[in-house]
Amino acid sequence: MTDTIYALSSGAPPAGIGVIRISGPAAGQALQSIAGQLPPPRRARLSSLHDPRDGALLDRALTLWFPGPNTATGEDLAELHCHGGRAVIAAVEDALGSLATLRRAEAGEFTRRAFTNGRMDLNAVEGLADLLAAETQQQRRTALLMAEGHFSQHVEGWRQTLLNLSAMTEAALDFSDEDDVPEENIDLQIRRDISNLASDVEVVLASPSAERLRDGVRVVLAGPPNAGKSTLLNRLVGREAAIVSDVAGTTRDRIEVPAALGGSAFLFTDTAGLRDHTSDAIEAIGMDRARDALAAADIILWLGPAADIPRPDAIVIAAQCDRTKGEDRPGLELSAVTGEGMEDLISILLDRAAALLPGEGDYALHRRQRDAAALLHAHLTQACGSGDLLIVAEELRQARTAIDQLTGRASTEDMLDRLFAGFCIGK
Repeated sequence: MTDTIYALSSGAPPAGIGVIRISGPAAGQALQSIAGQLPPPRRARLSSLHDPRDGALLDRALTLWFPGPNTATGEDLAELHCHGGRAVIAAVEDALGSLATLRRAEAGEFTRRAFTNGRMDLNAVEGLADLLAAETQQQRRTALLMAEGHFSQHVEGWRQTLLNLSAMTEAALDFSDEDDVPEENIDLQIRRDISNLASDVEVVLASPSAERLRDGVRVVLAGPPNAGKSTLLNRLVGREAAIVSDVAGTTRDRIEVPAALGGSAFLFTDTAGLRDHTSDAIEAIGMDRARDALAAADIILWLGPAADIPRPDAIVIAAQCDRTKGEDRPGLELSAVTGEGMEDLISILLDRAAALLPGEGDYALHRRQRDAAALLHAHLTQACGSGDLLIVAEELRQARTAIDQLTGRASTEDMLDRLFAGFCIGK
């Protein structure tokens, strides 16, 4: 029998209101024990909460009762909307913990029950996790699309198409000599429809990654020593994150600083100055790490000679222009000290980021989703290229398995444990 769980599901106290959620078969009994009676289903009632052990008054709160299965978790569900002081929340939770039928929820357990009971699929769960962690408006909008099931609806359309294609293929195999398969070129129709489905999956695979949206577009500042990289980093992030000095080689290691610009997340990386030779072993290690950062960068801000750019798409910065007036240097003239050129640089960064991040109404895929969609695409491609309907039928069956991995119907317990452990208690 499923345990009945409880936890504070709102923000940490003190707060104006504290919402304590109870889910499971004994939720109604627990609500009656502490509030005296059940309110009408899905209607709030002002109730006096009493400790079931001695009858002591705990609080005056709104109580709600949601009989399952049409609830957030798919189970009987109760909520106590208490005053949000620490003492009130602690007293109510202590009273609930005294009931033999209840236990405190683990991290992510409410959401896991929603998934187990079919109220959410795995894509919506991941969207909810992203929504809880969102720090920029772009992260919020994209996570909300995933949490509300927009991608899941798209995947369900794929699943229905696959089922129809599998039925057509089996019909062509089993009843091709009978009159109930009227299409003379049914195999051509099957391959055409598979090709169209594969093209749709390919479009989704080209969407931006959720990891880049979550962690930020990686912008690496690189160039020779004393080029002004640390000063520019500090100006971009709005604080003294890196040490600025006229001494060459001050920056020995990578310095990574997250920041939001124009509603988008960036991860700015200051690197050790690059030069041909050094006798300093520590500086040599720093330069190796700088080269590693350049290899992983989404955008490079190059503060060295234009002829030495590490990548053709690097943005050449003619830095310290307040010191070099009159010199003819290629690149964006900029002074991190005076602010000259900063608006132009930020505009360029936002334009570059827009091509790397999801646009309005788009969603971003996590690695797990991308891997499952890539597997689906591979099976569809194999099916489309085969001239044997038996092989087509098997590839379509494998494609349906990939769909199940995408929605979570075929997920392993270890993977689910890792995913839900990342949620806070009360979600």
